Amino acid sequence: MTPKIILASASPRRRELLGNVVADFTVKVAETDESLDSSIHPLRGVEILSERKGRAVLDELSAEERDSFLIISSDTLVELDGEPLGKPASETEAKEMLRRLSGKRHNVHTGIALHFSGKVFSGVATTGVYFKNLTEDEIEDYIKTGEPMDKAGSYGIQGLGGKFVDKIEGYFDTVVGFSTNLFLKLLAEAGVGFLAERE
Repeated sequence: MTPKIILASASPRRRELLGNVVADFTVKVAETDESLDSSIHPLRGVEILSERKGRAVLDELSAEERDSFLIISSDTLVELDGEPLGKPASETEAKEMLRRLSGKRHNVHTGIALHFSGKVFSGVATTGVYFKNLTEDEIEDYIKTGEPMDKAGSYGIQGLGGKFVDKIEGYFDTVVGFSTNLFLKLLAEAGVGFLAERE
């Protein structure tokens, strides 16, 4: 029996990227504690949070529903020198993040978890991102657009923030927030790779 698919994310970017490989799915989001102990490296943190987000949705399903659903969840963190940079809490924090990223390389880690048939299949994809040197005026103008305020690391590579990027090492969609390659790998591990085959 083909499982029904739930994307446990409200992100329009993840919906779009998942829609490129899976034709039919619904979106369901459950309240999730996204705090992490400071000792946890972002590379591990995104996997923990991905699994946690999927588990929160799974817990809201009945026992009968759990057997017929595949739940897809994801999380993305920007890492600079081992430190996670999440979504900014204020414009001041966003400015500080962008100043720290200016002229440097950072990593973007995207975790994906599949809850399926009583098991969890999860992994992490990483892309290195190199920022140009940013001027204070560029940072100020970007903050005024409002784009940084709901983005990990205070920028969106697929939007106006893309102009700050000099080059990347890895896949673009990992930085956007959903690694298609990792997703297909996890589907195969779960034995449901056929879901990615479109008519």
